[in-house]
Amino acid sequence: MCNKLLAKITENLEQRSISSRTQYLSRLKNLKENQLSTHSIEPSNAAHVFAALDKQRRTIIRQKSSYTLGIISSYNEVVSAHAPYRHYPEKIKSISAKLGHSAIFVGGVPAICDGVVQGYQGMELSLMSRDVIAMATAIPLSCATADRAVLLGTCDKIVPGMLIGALSRGHIPSAFLPAGPMSTGISNAEKSKARQDFHRGEIDLEQLTDTECKCYHSEGTCTFYGTANTNQVMLEALGLQPIDSGLSKACMDKSSVINEVVSGLLDNTALPLYQVITEKSLINACVVWLATGGSTNHTLHLVAIARAAGIDLRWEDIDQLSDIVPLLAKIYPNGPADVNQFHDAGGVSAIMAELLSAGLLHPDALCFNNQPISKQILTAERKVSDRAIIADLEHPFSPSGGIKLLQGNLGQGIMKVSAVSEAKRIVKAPARVFESQLAVHQAFQNDELWQDVVVVVKNQGPTANGMPELHKLIPLLGIIYDKGYQVALVTDGRLSGASGKVPAVVHITPEAKKGGSIDLIKDGQIIEVDGIHGILNDIELTYTNEIAYEPQGWASKDLFDGLRLALGHPNNGAMS
Repeated sequence: MCNKLLAKITENLEQRSISSRTQYLSRLKNLKENQLSTHSIEPSNAAHVFAALDKQRRTIIRQKSSYTLGIISSYNEVVSAHAPYRHYPEKIKSISAKLGHSAIFVGGVPAICDGVVQGYQGMELSLMSRDVIAMATAIPLSCATADRAVLLGTCDKIVPGMLIGALSRGHIPSAFLPAGPMSTGISNAEKSKARQDFHRGEIDLEQLTDTECKCYHSEGTCTFYGTANTNQVMLEALGLQPIDSGLSKACMDKSSVINEVVSGLLDNTALPLYQVITEKSLINACVVWLATGGSTNHTLHLVAIARAAGIDLRWEDIDQLSDIVPLLAKIYPNGPADVNQFHDAGGVSAIMAELLSAGLLHPDALCFNNQPISKQILTAERKVSDRAIIADLEHPFSPSGGIKLLQGNLGQGIMKVSAVSEAKRIVKAPARVFESQLAVHQAFQNDELWQDVVVVVKNQGPTANGMPELHKLIPLLGIIYDKGYQVALVTDGRLSGASGKVPAVVHITPEAKKGGSIDLIKDGQIIEVDGIHGILNDIELTYTNEIAYEPQGWASKDLFDGLRLALGHPNNGAMS
């Protein structure tokens, strides 16, 4: 039986989404009737599909009873988490052939590594790239002859972008395959200390580089619980990837996982994507994300994914869920353990089993292979081996989840409270206002920030410059914090899974570029940041902001309008 409040939040979401969901399903019905297939298109068109295929796949694909599995990959050698995907297509093709079906590589998507562009201009393209990835996924699913889709993606904007693109063709069964994290290098605590030591001038650039390379050292996702690994947990909670598969090490043989996903997709009972992405599955994803203390980026991505499926998920829903979902995991930056240690301690299946037993998941939400999520959880469940990493319901690390919605005369913003000690979640201090990370660094180097301070970084929203992550501010603010000063960050930009011990209110809406109150803050004005009671105020600001809050599920609305027009959906509403 579901928790009563969980059921009520879901019911409200379903009621709110009736019109938009109906429109979405109506579009899919039309798309299904006009879906390209090698079994229905004319021979002259079909010949182009056959032209580059080997003889075995040509023979299989012409059989009326066969399916064509379209492979869309984010493989490149710049994103360490995606490097393992170089080996996947041939394995997928081999498994498909043995099952009497064909698999074809139909498209690749761009993939930015945020770790490479942090603090540089390329970071301004990162969130916006999600919409390009959505296009790069939707187009081959529209123009190729795939009956099914397997999506190869792991990191930051790539997974949400691929899922949004796939939802534009939600009548096609689709699922994801993970690559897994790299093996554990030096601890995250050692890495963070080295960064702070560098800013203090205690180690040089060469020493810092050596330390960083001991942390990021091989193929696979970074081992902290940031956006990439939160994506993997989200996909498993949504029913689009086998539970416990995403955080098993990249160096392990993934053949069994590939076989499970490909076999499930090519079975006659595989569900179309729209039957997997529902109000219930989205609520499940939010619950597991909150219980594990995942990335703040998912306040953007889950809203956008929901909108792409015609579902009106809002920050208020997430905030209400956070009130009833306990924090059950301690993974860096919420604790010392990395994702490998979390997986070894019991992992996602252990967390989901706890939540299921408490009625905090919808057990009847369906997975891509047409099995209820409850069956998948109970099949995968492993015993917890370390309660310092995974708590039980009777002794949670916190009675509420990892995300808090803050509201006041500065608008709305998100705080990752799971990473901040409760004693430090309330800050009332003078503002220092900046318009770039570089300006904050300069002020730090000039010894201007040794005081109680709320660092305000404005004009960092999606309209202003693509909403970059301000990750490089964390070591600086951490040094001020460690000296005993009150310190907080307030911004219309992002921090992602890098949010750490310093209270940070991110994604503020309305953003400064759209006339938000954050643009009116002056140096010295007292800012109230309250991550316990959900308050965000400039106590000296008399201006009342009458601009409506905007659910920031998009990167660039103008760019996504291009995708909607390209797909023939002028009133899609998926990202607006």
